[in-house]
Amino acid sequence: MISRFLEKEIKAKFHKQKAIILLGGRQTGKTTLLKIITQNYKDSLWLNADEPDIKLMIESATSTRLKSHFGKNKIIIIDEAQQITDVGKKLKLITDTLKDIQVIATGSSAFEIKNKTNEPLTGRKWEFHLFPLSFSEMVNHHGLIEEKRMIYHRMVYGYYPEVVTNLGEERERLKLLSDSFLYKDILMHQVLKKPEKLIHLLKMLAASVGSEINYNQLSKQLQINNETVEKYIQLLEQCYIIFRLPAYATNLTKELKKGRKVYFTDNGIINSLTGNFSLIESRNDKGALWENFVISEMYKQNEYKKQFGQFFFWRTHDQQEIDLIIQQGSQLETFEIKWSEKNKPRLSKTFSSNYPKHSFRFINYENIEEFIL
Repeated sequence: MISRFLEKEIKAKFHKQKAIILLGGRQTGKTTLLKIITQNYKDSLWLNADEPDIKLMIESATSTRLKSHFGKNKIIIIDEAQQITDVGKKLKLITDTLKDIQVIATGSSAFEIKNKTNEPLTGRKWEFHLFPLSFSEMVNHHGLIEEKRMIYHRMVYGYYPEVVTNLGEERERLKLLSDSFLYKDILMHQVLKKPEKLIHLLKMLAASVGSEINYNQLSKQLQINNETVEKYIQLLEQCYIIFRLPAYATNLTKELKKGRKVYFTDNGIINSLTGNFSLIESRNDKGALWENFVISEMYKQNEYKKQFGQFFFWRTHDQQEIDLIIQQGSQLETFEIKWSEKNKPRLSKTFSSNYPKHSFRFINYENIEEFIL
């Protein structure tokens, strides 16, 4: 069994009179993680809100009826909690009135569950985000040497648990994931009037991963307006399929100030969408795939370790650029990410002279473990 970083973090928050919210994309291992965490607790009850009777039972219950439903169980897991109307109010009811019960809710759509829990659960919840498996978790599983050997493989097939644990079936498993199941929450959403446009948009984003979003170009190719493109991209981000990096800018006239770059939380989904599973060594897009791999792994670490770093990229109109900036307070950590060790880049003089509080690091295959462990 592959241990997840959040296992100890979640256990440490048990029975502190707050709800635990576990968010993450579909098939990232939320249910498996919670089953591992609660396996030694005999007094735990699982409720799947995808089942209509469970959904109705929670929606219509008072605190007295909930106590009756829960019986002697002290840990209540509500899976796919975004299906429940006013789920935040129900979680608040349990937390406030059934103080000896630890309630845990999972959701695969941040758009749904955050909107429903933020106000009712203010000050009453611990929130965690689960991503596909990480380089760090796999190093803990079978060692640094073995996992570093697997990087070429991960750049193509990614880290979804079902893919990692079924060697030889990666393409079939990724196809099942990318054939709408991964997007179930979005496809069901009321604002999505043309689901075929979403799939087309995803393929376009996958083909240009790490590039700035050109809303006008996407709009023309998809034949939908810019606002709809933005809405679809937001939904994809809120369902943990992609994430965006804004442009870092202050007052330099040459800086891009409104740019956004898109990365995927998993490389395997990129390749499944483009239909390209060729070996990394033979690919023209290996630089883009490497950049996505590195930034997504650093993004996971930042989330898991609660480092609270803000991620940016930097570019000027005359094409000076930095792949990644992580801001911690007034300190800026800058990174150039290249597949090859040859032709090591130098930091832009424009940037270094205008932002003296910075560090600069070069990331490639040889030193990758220094940044994502």
